[in-house]
Amino acid sequence: MTLRLVIGNKNYSSWSLRPWLAMTALGIPFEEILVALDAPDFKARVRAHSPAGKVPVLIDGDAIVWESSAILEHLAERFPDKGVWPGDPVARAYARSLATEMHNGFGALRSVAPMNLWRPVEARSFPDAAIDDVRRIVRRWGEARQRFGAKGDFLFGAFSGADAMYAPVATRIRTYAIEVDDVASAYVEAIHAHPAFKAWKEAALKETGELAEDEVDWPIVKRV
Repeated sequence: MTLRLVIGNKNYSSWSLRPWLAMTALGIPFEEILVALDAPDFKARVRAHSPAGKVPVLIDGDAIVWESSAILEHLAERFPDKGVWPGDPVARAYARSLATEMHNGFGALRSVAPMNLWRPVEARSFPDAAIDDVRRIVRRWGEARQRFGAKGDFLFGAFSGADAMYAPVATRIRTYAIEVDDVASAYVEAIHAHPAFKAWKEAALKETGELAEDEVDWPIVKRV
């Protein structure tokens, strides 16, 4: 039975990007259902698939899974050979912890630097709390790369669910020209160079729907 993934706008929906990127990068086939975030019937259309009324939602037969982290765990159980998490138990524990920290934290950065893939690269000032979030993220990336990432370009070497969770942060660092160290900079480049991410961004740049809350220059909408 074909899996179905309900997502929002590719330009803005960081939560939708995470499972879409994981499934695409890891070769898990699925059908995409995109519901525009500004659609007047957005809640009703999404609630037809999930009681939460939010994207993303994974539909796997009778199983309905919402929340990006829960979707990744479901995929790890459903497709144990696809490498959603690292095979080594120590690395896997670290990857799950990183992913959960991303799911629950770094709100200061997310609130002032929304994902916006069509905005030109342009620096802007951030409050101290957001800068502290960036520093914590960069520190986590460095630790993962040093301990587990020697065999590839991603946090644990090969692409995993942890990279899917942090991909939206990588876009923020590039979009808002946030200064990071060389390790983090190389990781940001690796995310943007991944074929799955490039496919997502290509589709995002073709979208037309604009959301004021995700346009930091509103009412001006800057597009590459």
